[in-house]
Amino acid sequence: MPSKNTICLWYNRDALEAAQFYAKTFPDSSVGAVYRAPGDFPSGKEGDLLTVEFTVMGVPCIGLNGGPVFQHNEAFSFQVATDDQAETDRLWNAIVGNGGQESACGWCKDKWGVSWQITPRALTAAIADPDRAAAKRAFEAMMEMTKIDIARIEAARRG
Repeated sequence: MPSKNTICLWYNRDALEAAQFYAKTFPDSSVGAVYRAPGDFPSGKEGDLLTVEFTVMGVPCIGLNGGPVFQHNEAFSFQVATDDQAETDRLWNAIVGNGGQESACGWCKDKWGVSWQITPRALTAAIADPDRAAAKRAFEAMMEMTKIDIARIEAARRG
């Protein structure tokens, strides 16, 4: 039975390529059913790939090949909690190295414009530190980064 709540992501014409990239890159991710249009539609013809079901880290999604009308932006992002620098680097480099782009504070965009926050658990712990001065130092260090450097966050937290 399909999930009651599924994220629908709008793509120009390459939802399947995006789904395959996510399935290859992120754990607990997969590509499911692919549906072709039963008739012509504004951005395609009968038989064109219309939607693809996929899962990203256990989250059910549908990719819709809706055409160029709508573009992704940072108002929606996937936030990925990483356990260490190696995982942070692997995911960041996979997204950016596949035609994506870096942004600030652990954010990046994939080549389809979907925003990702690659967020080490160490960063979350640092900015939630009950020692507010330590949290502020870690936060200020983060504000100067693109990809998060855990060692720099921890050093800032320690002062």
